Amino acid sequence: MRKVRVGIMGATGMVGTEITEVLFDRRFPISKLRLYASERSVGKKIKTKMGEITVENADTADYSQLDVAFFAIGGGWPKENAKKATDAGCVVIDNSSTFRYDKNVPLVIPEINPEAIGKSLLIANPNCTTAVAAIPLWQIYKKFGLKKVFVSTYQATSGAGQGGMIELENETRNVLDGKNAKNKVFAYPIPFNVIPHIDVFQENGYTKEEMKVVWETRKIFGNPELSISCTAVRIPTMRAHSEAIVVETVKPVSPDEVRAILRKTKGVEVKDNMEKKIYPMPLTATKKYDVEVGRIRQNLVFGKNGLEFFVSGDQVLKGAALNAVQIAEVIAKKRF
Repeated sequence: MRKVRVGIMGATGMVGTEITEVLFDRRFPISKLRLYASERSVGKKIKTKMGEITVENADTADYSQLDVAFFAIGGGWPKENAKKATDAGCVVIDNSSTFRYDKNVPLVIPEINPEAIGKSLLIANPNCTTAVAAIPLWQIYKKFGLKKVFVSTYQATSGAGQGGMIELENETRNVLDGKNAKNKVFAYPIPFNVIPHIDVFQENGYTKEEMKVVWETRKIFGNPELSISCTAVRIPTMRAHSEAIVVETVKPVSPDEVRAILRKTKGVEVKDNMEKKIYPMPLTATKKYDVEVGRIRQNLVFGKNGLEFFVSGDQVLKGAALNAVQIAEVIAKKRF
């Protein structure tokens, strides 16, 4: 495998910064690293393990000089620029939602469906909420089958970007100082509150964030009929999304058997000891590659065909940067 020419679009943002760190931490074979951002960041110098790198304009990138480009810019930018890259033979790994539901673009979690990448030059990274739940769900799906899946999320403010974390910190200080909390990023003040509203509401009463879990899990699992429902809630934590998941399985399921399977599964860490009060939490999942899984128990409603568990995972990592780098690793091994 030869070394790869890598570009990070949106390198000054939260996800772009994490991608840079993950690439070096996992010793991805880089021959040349170029960092790109919007015009206002052009000329900024960023210290990396390959030395100080000057930020270039993402809008004028020459993709013929890159083998892999990580897109960490949202809005309409990926749609406007992806074809420029792929026409130049550059692989694009896109972190936005732009291409996730395009039937011609693979949506990939390497622990589940790496074969979906094929020869595609454009690969979509899943939504962070989907990514955190998917690996344990996939293991249950393979072994026991899934009839129904119910997901309730507890999502950190960093899911709304750097501005979300800043708003939580600043407005919490205001409340503690006896002032009224204000809100700009979120629909309501976030300190000491939970908000059952992430992204825009759809005609069916669900938010787009909730429907992303439905659409994306079905696509990644290759089952468009999978019965799944989600309620997404923003909570006043900084980082790592948590999710309570209830499943009805096709075959009888045992908590002990699921624990044993998950202990052997890459990408998850079983934290499930009630006597010692060991269970998944944002406090312990933050900055960790593996998704924590615990509170594994027989579900009271579905009985022997039901399971309930709790997950917590760093959504900036497995939900974005880490998963993107893992996709690049799969491609690098096959193509370079």
